[in-house]
Amino acid sequence: MKSDFLNIVLYEPEIPQNTGNIARLCACVGAKLYLIGKLGFILSDKYLKRAGLDYWDKVEIEHIESMEDLIKNFPDSNFYYFTTKTKIVYTDIKYKKGDFLVFGPETRGLPKEILDNNIKNCATIPMKENLRSLNLSNSVAIAAYEAYRQFNLKI
Repeated sequence: MKSDFLNIVLYEPEIPQNTGNIARLCACVGAKLYLIGKLGFILSDKYLKRAGLDYWDKVEIEHIESMEDLIKNFPDSNFYYFTTKTKIVYTDIKYKKGDFLVFGPETRGLPKEILDNNIKNCATIPMKENLRSLNLSNSVAIAAYEAYRQFNLKI
């Protein structure tokens, strides 16, 4: 079951500390966290647990086999895909409660196929040219709090 507030999706996350930080963020804003596909760590990883501190019982996390499975479970939901490969700025999107914000793995981002199939729902966080990307947990925080702001800071 998805969150009626906000859903954060990490596609094949690789770094346990980032995922732990994101889980903590999800607890603080009332978002559900979906982990998709092969993880670069095991869920009992000490770095993951340490980064999430004592918030683990305050966040709902679900591990799903594939992006296709997640979309099939929520066919009427909005999915927004974060990437450096679009000109659509994340603040130009009008988020609705229950939306899914999707982020790719730290070293390679979302697969080209996912981006190409969802070009109108891709978003970017602006930054200086010639730099690769922001840290994943920072990107999720920026996007989640923009949605939170648009929801008038009400959970």
